[in-house]
Amino acid sequence: MSWRKLPVSLTELCIDTTLRCGQSFRWRKSNDNVWSCALQGRLISLRQDNTHLHYHALFPETLNAPPTPPSSQPSSTDGIEPEQEDTKGFIKHYLNLEPNLTELYEQWSSADLNFKKKAPKFTGVRILRQDAWEALVGFICSSNNNIIRISQMMEKLCTHYGTLIGHIDTKPFYDLPSPAKLADPRVEAHLRELGFGYRAKYLYQTAVMITQEKPGWLDGLRNPEAPVLGSKASSAGEMLPGGREGYREAHEQLLALQGVGPKVADCVCLMGLGWGEAVPVDTHVWQIAQRDYKFGKGKFKSLTKATYDAIGDHFRSLWGKEAGWAHSVLFTADLRAFSTQLMTKIEIKEEESSTLVSETITKVELTPRKAIKREFKEEEKTVLEVEEYHLSGRLKRRKPAK
Repeated sequence: MSWRKLPVSLTELCIDTTLRCGQSFRWRKSNDNVWSCALQGRLISLRQDNTHLHYHALFPETLNAPPTPPSSQPSSTDGIEPEQEDTKGFIKHYLNLEPNLTELYEQWSSADLNFKKKAPKFTGVRILRQDAWEALVGFICSSNNNIIRISQMMEKLCTHYGTLIGHIDTKPFYDLPSPAKLADPRVEAHLRELGFGYRAKYLYQTAVMITQEKPGWLDGLRNPEAPVLGSKASSAGEMLPGGREGYREAHEQLLALQGVGPKVADCVCLMGLGWGEAVPVDTHVWQIAQRDYKFGKGKFKSLTKATYDAIGDHFRSLWGKEAGWAHSVLFTADLRAFSTQLMTKIEIKEEESSTLVSETITKVELTPRKAIKREFKEEEKTVLEVEEYHLSGRLKRRKPAK
């Protein structure tokens, strides 16, 4: 299997940032800088240089054929198998490559001096167009959790209930199980045995609802301007201060699920359903809002539900219907030391490492006002870890929080 490539500059896409900034939890990076993940029945691998995104896909029947190194010559589409052309379209869709990111950055910069100051140092951040079910599962697992444990839980789900797609070296890659696979009554107890805790119940109940009670419900919440691959886009309506009507309806319906609070609902809306105005607010975004946007005073002294909504409305007023995308760029840019140094420099100070990690991996569920501050304090007691997964070997930093 040969590598193919798409002309994409690093200012338009940086996979080293996009694939590890807390959107998706199943991509794995090898020692030779290849990112791989089993998605929709194929094993996709990506690597990038300054001018191109290189990709190849292995399907179960072709897994015994070793890939060849990326070519320095432009690849031709003549004679490409239909499944490979399908993979090209899938990758362009999944990585959301259609919008011109340079133009979006310019638009957001013209509306916000803080964005203009920080974003140029951290280009190429894209919001993935993930499968809605995968986003929902991943962010249910994220509740009061850190990014390492979320990734481990997703891997356990795939290993025990998903389909084995293939191996790279000795590393197996499994596809995400369908909702039907998790709707068996025995699943909840098994997931508890695997370490999912209370999330086991949430995952089982959600799978039952989607497969038995509301088939087609989840994709029905999708932004019609960002449809599933192969479907025609249509208008999502007028943009309002609180977001378009379809976004608000999707957000409210997701809140009916056990284990889904405002932040998880917004993560699913933004990263799984294509609602670009969804602005997930966790403790780190709250810190950004206080430091750079004058929140934290008056009636917005603490991160209550009212403050959560006010932060989202403010960012939507600045950046419009892609406010969630712009906010994610700022979030990532604010953690550039983590993204560019921590994964590659073992000698980074442990004290600095702990601080950066806590900003990156904190996942908070908003509860009624009286419970919010207590929940934040409980999170501070957890063990904080950062780890870069490799197909062989791994770099791991661990430091118990005080």
